[in-house]
Amino acid sequence: MLIDCHQHLWPERFLAALRRRDTYPYLRDWTLHLPGEAPYRVDPAAHDVARRRDRELAEGREQVLLSLSSPLGIEHLPGDDGAELIDIWHESALELPEPYRIWAAAPIAHPDPSALAKVLREDRIAGLQLPATALADPADITRMGPLLAEAEAADKPVLVHPGPAPACAPDLPSWWPALVPYVAQQHRAWLAWHIAGRRAHPRLRIAFVALAGLAPLHHERLAARGGALGPVDPAVYYETSSYGTRAIDAMVRVVGVDPIVHGSDRPYAEPAAPGLGAAFTHAMFTANPRHLLNGAPR
Repeated sequence: MLIDCHQHLWPERFLAALRRRDTYPYLRDWTLHLPGEAPYRVDPAAHDVARRRDRELAEGREQVLLSLSSPLGIEHLPGDDGAELIDIWHESALELPEPYRIWAAAPIAHPDPSALAKVLREDRIAGLQLPATALADPADITRMGPLLAEAEAADKPVLVHPGPAPACAPDLPSWWPALVPYVAQQHRAWLAWHIAGRRAHPRLRIAFVALAGLAPLHHERLAARGGALGPVDPAVYYETSSYGTRAIDAMVRVVGVDPIVHGSDRPYAEPAAPGLGAAFTHAMFTANPRHLLNGAPR
């Protein structure tokens, strides 16, 4: 049975909340407006719950973990603005049927650890997602410490997802945010965790979307400039969305097989096996995700 650690599916109540807004982020019909990206035409079929669920079950998925889209910038919104949307996300997403489970979200401008602790007690909450923009340097690891500590205490993992993109020139191609700021954010968050995270949170399991922006592949440059990769951390994981055989194989050569977990980022990308053999496929799609989620033996 397969586990997809990273998809997006917006329930109807969440869509309605985005349509009621007149400041970023907001929807007009099915067009999404964000401050740092061109208006994006959302495919209504991508958020058809019954259609998506039928597809997951037909493809053999035991669990599909849904995350709030951190590029929307909701976690960064001030005060009640962000908290209200996050509450709607939790309430509406938890109503979705199996095989869906949910990554919790949390406001980061004014973190509320007690509210997060309550959400993490829900059985169908897989763990906490944080935007990479909230973990951009070691000081941010400290600032997010109360939220990270709640996930650690609940024995649930953290997923680090790209956050909002800064505004870019209108003549840049549509793929620019996904290839430039998103990748850089993941790389930077991984380095911040590498410096400060494990020391502060020794038992926390943490996964970086998009292979952490390929950050571990820079270990030779890290060493040349006075740093060190050090021993492979068995509780740091690398989710594979938007990457294929060559990048995954290169990561395995640095961090090994055990930290690699499958995530598709559906509907923005599709699940794909890297073709590295049956044993690796089982590890990436089943054994490693189970260890990420509950610490079960690989």
